[in-house]
Amino acid sequence: MGKEKYDHITDNELLERFYSDHDNQWLGIVLQRYTLLLLGVCMKYLKNEEEAKDAVQHIFLKAITELAKYKVSYIKSWLYMVARNHCLMKLRDKNIFIPVENTAELAAAESSEKELADKETTLSLLETSLAELNPEQKTCVTLFYLQKKSYQEIVEATGFSLLQVKSYIQNGKRNLKLLVEKKMKPSG
Repeated sequence: MGKEKYDHITDNELLERFYSDHDNQWLGIVLQRYTLLLLGVCMKYLKNEEEAKDAVQHIFLKAITELAKYKVSYIKSWLYMVARNHCLMKLRDKNIFIPVENTAELAAAESSEKELADKETTLSLLETSLAELNPEQKTCVTLFYLQKKSYQEIVEATGFSLLQVKSYIQNGKRNLKLLVEKKMKPSG
């Protein structure tokens, strides 16, 4: 049973099958399609083949557990984000153990570490907030910002009019900002 047998099935169809019967086989086929992409992303950040391969395994495990919990519409951009976050965390963890002689360097390392932590928090808030947008806004915002598609490409991909696409992106961006700000406020 070669994997070519599934080549004609789209990622979304495979995900739908996974969501309906929770058979990890479908997820495995999708993840296999992105192994090289993920390896490339991890190599870019970690600059070490063994660590990159190890990271891809961690990303696959995270994908299997996370995708069992909630639906993802754009698996490629979602996997890219998971990979990027994983690599940033690995790099941040490494920085903690680098001995620093100079206190100025230490202060700089700490502030960049804090910036990295803040970025991680913001990214994770963005990810959860994106899921809360209405489907049209979520689709257009994802295509425009994560997949770097032009307005025209989004019109062709979704069937929305140019005016609708611009409106969904504008409103989606504003709603995302509001959702993230709301989540950042300490509840009190």
